[in-house]
Amino acid sequence: MLLSVNGIRLHYQVTGEGPDLIMVHGNGEDMGVFDPAVEMLSRRYTVHRVDSRGHGMSQESSAYHYDDMVEDMRGVIRALGLRRPLFYGFSDGGIVGLLLASRYPDLLSGLIVSGANTDPSTLKGMGMCRFKNIFRRDPRVRMMLEEPHITAEDLGRIAVPTLVTAGENDAVERSDTEFIARSIPGAKLLILPGHDHGSYIYGSSEIAGIIRDWHLGQGRFADTE
Repeated sequence: MLLSVNGIRLHYQVTGEGPDLIMVHGNGEDMGVFDPAVEMLSRRYTVHRVDSRGHGMSQESSAYHYDDMVEDMRGVIRALGLRRPLFYGFSDGGIVGLLLASRYPDLLSGLIVSGANTDPSTLKGMGMCRFKNIFRRDPRVRMMLEEPHITAEDLGRIAVPTLVTAGENDAVERSDTEFIARSIPGAKLLILPGHDHGSYIYGSSEIAGIIRDWHLGQGRFADTE
């Protein structure tokens, strides 16, 4: 299905029944990365998956900025008439989730982010990525190299229950993941042993159990790990 919001056509899919859950993927991906997780989550949630602008089957853009993607997601929520959905974002989707919850404190009921970062400087291996993008000139990669710039003040405005996750060997510096969790009032932090940036997402349903357990309040999450 296609939805026109914020001047662009976005591809989305809805699966399952229950509380509304929005899932947004990372840079260069599409909603298909969540296929294994959705199979489990759709038994308990109405899962709304969205291809970000310029990804999957959504319309391309001449330039890419996280601010625009935030407004895209706000537009999706309003267009579908969702009342305070739960939001899950992986990587770029996590950045969008942090900014969305910060700017619109009453829009969501809860937030889970995986592998999100607050600044390009906190990503490992950016030197090689910059070198490759000289030849690729991919505007989506350029966004990742130049944005975001999320402050402690921004994170401090998030007023919904939040879970911050990352792999033990994530592409995001551990200190940045801890900074995110520490700066959001009451947020929980889960570092997944043995995992990298996306190994618990790609071809895996592990994130589904994490979302479900946290949302149901089963108490397995400490403030820090």
